[in-house]
Amino acid sequence: MNINGGWLRINLTLLYCSGSSHCSIIIANLSNQSCNLTDEVVKMISMEEEKLLAVLKHNARASISDLARMLDLSRSTVQTRIAKLEQSGVIKGYSVDYGEDYLASLVSAHVSIKVRQKLTAKTNVELKQIAQVSALYAISGEYDLIAIVQAQSTEQLSHILDDIGNLDGVERTNSSVILETKFKR
Repeated sequence: MNINGGWLRINLTLLYCSGSSHCSIIIANLSNQSCNLTDEVVKMISMEEEKLLAVLKHNARASISDLARMLDLSRSTVQTRIAKLEQSGVIKGYSVDYGEDYLASLVSAHVSIKVRQKLTAKTNVELKQIAQVSALYAISGEYDLIAIVQAQSTEQLSHILDDIGNLDGVERTNSSVILETKFKR
């Protein structure tokens, strides 16, 4: 199918002219699919923007001048592309990545959490308030959530696990301490 819709328009005209009673429904469905394809194409990013994102992923604090030099672009081009990526929602924000030495000093655990269904939203809000919960995922299976907890010590981890277990909507938890990270992307 031609992205610009040329093929679709020609075949829609032929289909409409055939006189079939189902043509208007088919045409409407194909037209909607064509619009959805156009929306998806607009969301796609260029190779230059992918390169910019890769550099920013590696170092989000790089100056516009440094980015321009690395990508062999003008400063204004880089600024325009970053603004476009932010406005389109491709770039949501910028964050801090901990250094490997600091991460190695933390005790991390995966905490599976079974939640009373009527209290799921409240429990999610309460878990978000615990600073040591670095991520929370909804999952399928016996448990409802997996929290990633990072603590300064095993004693602190034990207290955090108690805090999580004592939340109003939590039925039970199961924890696994992370011994070693093999790789992270």
